[in-house]
Amino acid sequence: MNRREAEYYRKEENNQVKCLLCPHACNISETDNGICGVRRNDNGVLYSENYARISSIGVDPIEKKPLYHFFPGQKILSIGTTGCNFSCSFCQNWRISQEKPELKEMKPEEIIELAKKKNAIGIAYTYSEPSVWFEYVKDTARLAAEEDLKNVIVSNGFINQEPLKELLPYIDAANIDLKSMKNKFYHKYCNGQKEPVIKNIKLMYGNLHVEITTLLITG
Repeated sequence: MNRREAEYYRKEENNQVKCLLCPHACNISETDNGICGVRRNDNGVLYSENYARISSIGVDPIEKKPLYHFFPGQKILSIGTTGCNFSCSFCQNWRISQEKPELKEMKPEEIIELAKKKNAIGIAYTYSEPSVWFEYVKDTARLAAEEDLKNVIVSNGFINQEPLKELLPYIDAANIDLKSMKNKFYHKYCNGQKEPVIKNIKLMYGNLHVEITTLLITG
């Protein structure tokens, strides 16, 4: 299995680690995973277990991300992995975000070559939550930027600002899924918080193209 030592964590006593990637700040005991399900403590070292592991891949119209005002009419290579730091009761992609889908390995260089082969304007990190794929997204996005390919994240926006700031220089556009303007909704239905998402939208605004999605749920 391809895995990489995670960034943004701190070693604690008794081989525990504290993940610093997102506001959950999981305290993870040895052999356990964080809330996202893909960052695992192995002998006091935190690993990203989904590095270079792809659950879904396809070429989509950019409007399907959805981005309606960013290179309209163009197509983009969409890739996703497994894992999420939310557990929304209404999740549309629960089979890959919450379950254990079949995965295949693709190095960042292979993704770049495929995007160029498909004449895509760039790469969208989507389907599941790209922030819990941080190391792979950063490595791939950096290479894509060097090849003048665009990078797009489709995200719940629930990530700490330090890692987000490290990623943003390579990101050209984002669609952030703002679940609700009520923190009670985030707690009850998503196992998350609203305020970090709002702060991250403000951070991104002005630095890249940002569009917001709010899913309308029946009932």
